[in-house]
Amino acid sequence: MADLDHEPEWIRRSQKGDHQAFEALIHRYQRMIHSLTFRMTGSLSDAEDLAQETFIRSYQQLRGFRGEAGFSSWLYRIAMNQCLNWRKGRERREQLHEDWAGQQDQPAQNEGMAARVQEALMKLKPKQRAAVVLTTYEGMNHAQAARALGCSETTVSWRIFAARRKLKQLLQPGSARGPRASFGGPPNGDPSQP
Repeated sequence: MADLDHEPEWIRRSQKGDHQAFEALIHRYQRMIHSLTFRMTGSLSDAEDLAQETFIRSYQQLRGFRGEAGFSSWLYRIAMNQCLNWRKGRERREQLHEDWAGQQDQPAQNEGMAARVQEALMKLKPKQRAAVVLTTYEGMNHAQAARALGCSETTVSWRIFAARRKLKQLLQPGSARGPRASFGGPPNGDPSQP
């Protein structure tokens, strides 16, 4: 909590070129941003690259930060834009999933489910994946996710609705692999039914 008390000062000092103050901000948000980029990419190395790029961009754009939203929301938006614009290495990311799945001869049920959920997440449209990652994995409410994504709460809600429908299709028995994850939905697996 003490770190949050110092945050406005770190921001002001960073805007004036104080590298130590910006380093304190990086330390404060590094885990949060890395978690987000990993959930969006499914690749540790790409997540690290995107997290680093997020902090480089935030430093370059820091003078434009006006404090209208929280610093974390502003940083989330930069990270999310990095993730949504991320297209290079698509084949390499898909190959990573196949390699990882091939190495798991008999994975534990939870590990297998986690891998299937991550694989299903990667099949979502990037903006839908972003909405799910922010609300489900990062614990944001729809308003916070909307600020981070630069869209309305209604748009976030629709993206989550569409994403959950697609995830249910991808994760139900008889589809791709194995049992459904707990994303809610109809017991009969028909996504058109409420």
